[in-house]
Amino acid sequence: MDTDTRYRMTRSLTNAFESEESKRRYVKGLFATIADRYDLITRILSYGMDQRWKNRLVRSSGAAPNIAALDLACGTGDIAFALAARGAAVTGLDVTHRMLQLARSKRPSSGQTPAFVTGDMMALPFSDSAFDLITTGYGIRNVPRIETALAEIHRVLRPGGVVLSLDFNRPENGAARRFYLAYLSVVGSTLGWILHRDPDTYRYIPESIRRYPGAHGVARLMESTGFVHCTVQPLLSGLMAINSGTAAK
Repeated sequence: MDTDTRYRMTRSLTNAFESEESKRRYVKGLFATIADRYDLITRILSYGMDQRWKNRLVRSSGAAPNIAALDLACGTGDIAFALAARGAAVTGLDVTHRMLQLARSKRPSSGQTPAFVTGDMMALPFSDSAFDLITTGYGIRNVPRIETALAEIHRVLRPGGVVLSLDFNRPENGAARRFYLAYLSVVGSTLGWILHRDPDTYRYIPESIRRYPGAHGVARLMESTGFVHCTVQPLLSGLMAINSGTAAK
């Protein structure tokens, strides 16, 4: 067992959010633990609609031949492969090496096979203006500091390039938010116990949403980072959302 995994197991879920460093280490250990069940869990928690939402993001992306695309927090590669199927030259990046091993084991139905790179959204290993398009599924909410990740995304996007982010939303209505988070907490605890004998494993999701600024808050952060035309596409009656923005020219 590596150091990050031991750290995750010996720290409480609440303490995971006490600093940027503690969240970074917690998230890294968490996703190393759940990587082999990641696709299953995303299907369950999305009521089977996860793939539909990812396809909607890809349709909105403008991915096409001669487009250089970067998929951040790529997981096992769903969005990366879908972008490649549209002809884009795709790089998938994830901090969890096991996720990338699983992604590389898949075979594309069409298009080029994406390149997969282990890396951190907070310090992207790419040159300025390297990509025309950046996507992420469930990535922005999990970084230690959203502003830093958005600044890195802006740096590696060419002027006029587009970013799209699919994630859980944080309902603005208080009653709806309480019900949503309670539901995710109960389901997450149950799945965590069944799959890992640890009820806290997937309770991280509602706890991270509780501290998340929500899709409209992310849109405001994008604008403050230098993005324009920032929009929010609500999904599942606003419980999920796609953020999009354009790097200012």
